[in-house]
Amino acid sequence: MGTLKPYIISEDARSQAEFYTQTLGGKIESILTHEQGMGAQNEFKDKIMHMCFSVAGENNIFMADAVEPVTQGNGIALTIEYPTKAEAGAAFSKVSAGGNVRAPFEMQPFGIFYGEAIDKYGVTWMITAQPEEE
Repeated sequence: MGTLKPYIISEDARSQAEFYTQTLGGKIESILTHEQGMGAQNEFKDKIMHMCFSVAGENNIFMADAVEPVTQGNGIALTIEYPTKAEAGAAFSKVSAGGNVRAPFEMQPFGIFYGEAIDKYGVTWMITAQPEEE
């Protein structure tokens, strides 16, 4: 059985990963530049070839700087389920700052707390939490 690891190609991977680790809780685990990985001594030498960072616990996301123009798409969304409504609401508020809220974070008719936003980098996030038991 495999493990899915999202990989985001970015125009500024370092800034984007720092935004996610600060807003969603996490840390940058590793960074490898083109110079470090391939010995490149050209315009790409300082660009990130591969980065791993974690968010919301141990959820790893990979990222790299684009070496050609990036076209933002709308065919993918990343979802994080938090253990509490408070954690999810805080993460949603932070990740949606400067972006576009598509669905406010609130209880949904289908029985979970859910919010959807496109962040300032064009990535769609769906943040959820199960209702807390009384």
